[in-house]
Amino acid sequence: MIIDTLTNAERYYGLHKNFKTAFEYLTAANLLALENGVIDIADGVKVIVSEDPGKTVESTLQKFECHNQNIDIQLCIRGHETMGWKPRADCKQVVSEYNDEKDFMFYSDKPDTYFSLKGGQFVVFFPEDVHAPMIGDGLIKKLVVKVRIN
Repeated sequence: MIIDTLTNAERYYGLHKNFKTAFEYLTAANLLALENGVIDIADGVKVIVSEDPGKTVESTLQKFECHNQNIDIQLCIRGHETMGWKPRADCKQVVSEYNDEKDFMFYSDKPDTYFSLKGGQFVVFFPEDVHAPMIGDGLIKKLVVKVRIN
């Protein structure tokens, strides 16, 4: 897992062949003007934009998730978003087995730690990172870049 601000995005270009494409999009786009929906920006890179009310810790832990096929770059555009995190290797309570079509698996374990993002901050979740996003009050506008691993 990585937590940082968009001003440092160039530092991560070398971590994956499509990170440069993803971060260049994030730094060039008018993020506040983006409407809810899915945007395909390149082969293996898509953006999901949403603006929704924050959720309680309890409700987000029902979908304590991880992915096998994609790396998530989750960027807070507006609002204040808290997320839970735990290493996948330490998660033992499977709620639903891996869904290959939707690329997720859910656990009911409790996060080891919580952290918060505000506008312009992002987190990168790799397949070994189980995460519970969207914890907060009020509207949270965010963007998730799905970067296909292969």
